[in-house]
Amino acid sequence: MKNIKESALELIGNTPMVALDRLWPGPGRMLAKCEFMNPGASIKDRTSLSMITRALKRGTLQPNGPIIEMSSGNQGCGLAVVSAVLGHSLTIAMSAGNSPQRAVMMRALGARVVLAPQVEGRPGSVTQADAIETELLAQQLVAETPGAYYVDQFNNANNCRAHEETTGPEIWRQTAGQVGAFVACVGTGGAFMGISRYLKRQNPGIVCVVAEPAGAQTIKGLAIAEPRHLLQGSGYGVVPNLFTYDTMDGTVSVTDDEAVKYRDLLARKEGLYVGYTSGANVAAAVKLLESGQVPADAWVVTLLNDTGLKYPDQTRKEYVGYTSGAYVAAAVKMFESKKVNGWSLY
Repeated sequence: MKNIKESALELIGNTPMVALDRLWPGPGRMLAKCEFMNPGASIKDRTSLSMITRALKRGTLQPNGPIIEMSSGNQGCGLAVVSAVLGHSLTIAMSAGNSPQRAVMMRALGARVVLAPQVEGRPGSVTQADAIETELLAQQLVAETPGAYYVDQFNNANNCRAHEETTGPEIWRQTAGQVGAFVACVGTGGAFMGISRYLKRQNPGIVCVVAEPAGAQTIKGLAIAEPRHLLQGSGYGVVPNLFTYDTMDGTVSVTDDEAVKYRDLLARKEGLYVGYTSGANVAAAVKLLESGQVPADAWVVTLLNDTGLKYPDQTRKEYVGYTSGAYVAAAVKMFESKKVNGWSLY
């Protein structure tokens, strides 16, 4: 029997689940969805496909019409995959503080990437103020582009729906209903809300926990002590508009050092080279298993959101330029070739 996919869109979703038994030998079990295996190398491929196909069905996006979005990079990469296959032009507004590897990937997939200058953060660490600057840029690009469809991932209900219809059911099926807890970082809120809603419908007793950057625990209700952290695309210091508390059972804080530690352990013990939010997710899962808040034999599921290839390594001396003036100087040279009202065009 032939098993040939018609396009890259059919490669999105149905990602495998892997047991992290070398990293966590027990008691209980830690399981992770390999979302970096999507064609755009992140979990955001799922929401990109959902939001674009539904916009086409509604008529808010015309066939071959221009698409614009603000993104820390992963949503942009997912949208670039979908846009390439469906024949749309794509422009992404991104903070200059986000990893340049993501911009390289989006551009290779045919997208235009326009960088907004950082207001408050630093390279590799994007704050809410930086995100607001990026959104202003995106809105300007929409105003300047006739017929543009603005994806608006932070307010698009199809963001959550993608995970409620695909990721949640996959987790339930892959664990044969034995999942005892789910833990994940929150960016737009789409993944956590969609997955937790589905899982809670199957079994209200499943414990659903949000992982937040230490010092930026707004979902927990704490004041922001440190808006700058390594978890790009999450922990912006506000409760996302798509987020509601009805399926959340608690929160866990994760420091940058913990995210780096478990990112490294995933690589060295499990052979999985992933990004910082994936390290944070696993760190939070370990804390949950150690906390006594779930049964000792519980199966805890989390997400490996994206590949580590999308990040400079901020923990190694040979990459020190990324967090210093050397990176800024390199970025300026790279992106100064064109300007859009003060924003850099890549």
